[in-house]
Amino acid sequence: MTFVLNGGPGASSAWLHLGALGPWRLPMAGDAALPSAPPDLLPNAETWLDFTDLVFVDPVGTGYSAFARPGDELRRRLWSVEGDIQSLAEIIRRWLENAGRVGSPKFLVSESYGGFRGPRLARALQVDQGIGLLGLMLISPVLDFAGRALPFDPLTQATRLPSMVAAARAVSGAVVTRESLAEVERYALGEYLTDLLRGERDAEAVARRSERVAALTGLDSALVRQRRGRLETGEFLRELHRGRHRVGSAYDATETRPDPFPAALVSRHPDPVLDGLMAPLASAMLELYGKRLDWRPDGRRYELLNRSVNREWGWGGALSPPEAIGSLRTALAFDTRLRVVVAHGLFLPRHPLHGHKGHPRPDAINRGRRSDPVPCLSGWAHVLRARRLARRIARGGTNDARATLTQPASRSGPPCRMSSYGFRPSQSGSPEGRLVEAAELARMKRAQLTTKDAEGYQADGEVLPHSALVERARGAR
Repeated sequence: MTFVLNGGPGASSAWLHLGALGPWRLPMAGDAALPSAPPDLLPNAETWLDFTDLVFVDPVGTGYSAFARPGDELRRRLWSVEGDIQSLAEIIRRWLENAGRVGSPKFLVSESYGGFRGPRLARALQVDQGIGLLGLMLISPVLDFAGRALPFDPLTQATRLPSMVAAARAVSGAVVTRESLAEVERYALGEYLTDLLRGERDAEAVARRSERVAALTGLDSALVRQRRGRLETGEFLRELHRGRHRVGSAYDATETRPDPFPAALVSRHPDPVLDGLMAPLASAMLELYGKRLDWRPDGRRYELLNRSVNREWGWGGALSPPEAIGSLRTALAFDTRLRVVVAHGLFLPRHPLHGHKGHPRPDAINRGRRSDPVPCLSGWAHVLRARRLARRIARGGTNDARATLTQPASRSGPPCRMSSYGFRPSQSGSPEGRLVEAAELARMKRAQLTTKDAEGYQADGEVLPHSALVERARGAR
């Protein structure tokens, strides 16, 4: 069993549902991602349903989830760091009991703020609910909020710089790999960090870092000097694409939309990914629930991203910002069977990969070794590559499955390409049956692929009749 959570706080699970894991996917490239585009769902050949059952969880206030009764006290309790974890832990425990799946191997996939939830939820399940998780997959997580509210924090600036350089190189057409960024990483956490710590009164340090940052990012040197070698995410995303009058996304700096205010002094643009996909994703989920699964909760509004949850969120009264690293270390120390994968994109300045480099490698804790999180390309690519890891871990095939990850040959699409097949859901049967039907179709589509390695696939261009696909899918299972 794999439970799936997105972040926010205030986001439903639609992002991972239709973006990566579920039996259907929403095209997100080109005109298909425009607000007015029809919500044409396609079978997802990369669904995780071939190796795990999936439960997509919408926390209260997101999706169709709502409070059982009105009242400010309930909102304050559940829309908070601690109350959120306790309610989600109880939801998972109740679901497992009602479905008779307490004895199944249990995993959690979570993204962004959901990645912050993951370790804390694992501990709450262990301690309060008597439930142990076998694996955590944290996708672009925020494990420690310290520094995120401090725009002049030197370490925040240093860990963000490699992601900015990676995005700048990708936009220029260069091939970006971890190896090609090695020198940038050394500079960012070495000379650059040291020069930042020297302060603003050291003119030589300011000039040195400003010149180097301008050279690495390709931004206007006069602007970088004016900013004293410190780049804020919003300004970087605008300046990187200014020549084309476009702006990049904080969730993938290479994904852009036209700048609605190109002459404005202060940027006021919506995020191309977060805001750009709101209408397509919400429409697709309404289509999925209402037509394909025939489920329409009376009198409820579907909340893809409830900003009220985020505004009213209770972060606690502690002097230190909340963090999940302590919970992660404790959960791993108390359960030596627990496996953890941390997957990041290279082009995400909002959740930079290098912000987690110094943390102990999850499967090596208490053994005195350290390693990096999983590096993958940006957008949904890091989710697709991480699928192979999750598949092996779920089947108990490896203790360090990261060795199976490889960089894709290009960023033009998913790691495999297949001929499209029409899909019409059953006119009768339960929602569960339709999900099974979609999963079966995805399995059949994957049967067209030739095995490239133990866990990777590539298209061979072969188009088979339906009967042959069914037969090969049964053999592949």
